[in-house]
Formats: sequence, C-alpha cells, structure tokens
Amino acid sequence: MDKVVASAAEAVEGLTDGMTVAVGGFGLAGIPTVLIKEVLRQGVRDLEVVSNNCGVDGAGLGLLLAEGRIRRVIASYVGENKEFARQYLAGELEVELTPQGTLAEKLRAAGAGIPAFWTPTGVGSQVSEGGMPWRYDAEGKVVKESPAKEKRPFTVRGVTRDHVLEDAIFADFALVRAAKGDRHGNLVFNRSARNFNPLCAMAANIAIAEVEELVEPGEIDPDEVHLPGIYVQRVLALTPEQAAAKDIEKRTTRPRPGTTQEA
Repeated sequence: MDKVVASAAEAVEGLTDGMTVAVGGFGLAGIPTVLIKEVLRQGVRDLEVVSNNCGVDGAGLGLLLAEGRIRRVIASYVGENKEFARQYLAGELEVELTPQGTLAEKLRAAGAGIPAFWTPTGVGSQVSEGGMPWRYDAEGKVVKESPAKEKRPFTVRGVTRDHVLEDAIFADFALVRAAKGDRHGNLVFNRSARNFNPLCAMAANIAIAEVEELVEPGEIDPDEVHLPGIYVQRVLALTPEQAAAKDIEKRTTRPRPGTTQEA
C-alpha cells in the first residue's frame, strides 16, 4: 500500500515516447512542475498531452513544448503561450481544442469507466459539425480537421434539443500535484488546483502525484479526501523548496491608499 517513490526519476519510470499524458493544473496553479521537469530531463518525446492549457513560455508544459517534445495537445485554453501558437500555425503541432466543461467530463468519464457521453455543449458549431483545424502545414493550409460527431435529440426537463456524442479520454500516465497526500495515495488539493488534477488522475492507467506535504495514513480525515488513493499509483514527496516554488501567470495588485497606480 505504500506508494511513495524515492525520486522523480522513479516516479515517471515507464513513461515513454508517444504516450498520452494527462497533466493537472489550471493555468499555472497546481501544475506538477517537478514531474514535468523530470519528463523533460529524460528526453521523452512525441507525447500527446491532455491538459486544460499548455503552460506558458518558459514554465509548466511550455518547457516540453519549447523542446519539441509534444506531438499533439488536447486542451481548452492556449492563449498564454506564443511558442504554442507558432508551432500550431507552422504545422509542427496538432491541436484539438475542446470546451472546458466537456474536457473535464471526458476525463471524469474515463475514470468512471464510461466510454462516451451525450452533451448539448458545442451543438451547431465546429465542435459537432466538424471542420475545426487540427493541423496546418508549413504554408498555413489546413491538412487535418476535426470530424463531424454523432448527434441525437434528448428531452431533458421537458425540453428537447440535440446533443453531441463525446468520447472519454483514457491516458497512459497522469502527472498531478496535491497540497497534501498520504502513503496510500489519498490526496487533498488546494483551491483552484482541484479543478483538473483529480480528473486527470482518474483518467490514467498510472497516476503520479507530487505532494507538497506527505503525511501518514490516517492523518487525513476521510471527509477531507478529494481523490481516493485507488486512483493514484505513485506518490512523490516534494522538498520544502520544491513545494514553495510556484509561478504566477499575472500578478495583479491594488494601489495602496494615498498612492497612484503606475501605468
């Protein structure tokens, strides 16, 4: 039952070229920085990454992107990464943009063993009708686009409307970060870091959690557990320095009383 590993290298053992990796976090909040850097160090490439976003230039998944290690991305928001945009428009990266709630449900469904589900989100758009550019060539021509998806009408609370069939996303590995975890893999997340981390772990064959605070089994109240250890295969305890190292996308402050805000 003790799932604690001694090093980041041991944590990502078995993660090889071409695999699908679900990566937790929301923006730069709750991203598994130590595990991402270890994947970068080991030279793994041709990855299909599933994540809410793809980091920023110089941080998070942006590190893997800058080194050309990512082949395909399934994400909801990518607007903070200039290198991402460059690779996508230059035909170096395949991108499947997915509505954020749908992406979350795709991951959750995989964890529940549900292969597909119906949702009204995206009906009438390129999400359901197809034609969304997935890959360009070097000249800017679309060479691969999303296919049309199956639609069916359903009546919900007396209202009938079309729904689109969405497939679940099953990942080979998941990299997540938790505020607290025990040796059995039970995890607690801090605020917005809870958004995608639990879902990514649920969707993967092997979920690896880097934890800021490692405690013994029984020290986490069962009612406080956000993700049960059944979904987690490996736990990496961070050093105090690693736990404290957190990037901020955009620092926003209010002017102090009696001062003026600089432009």
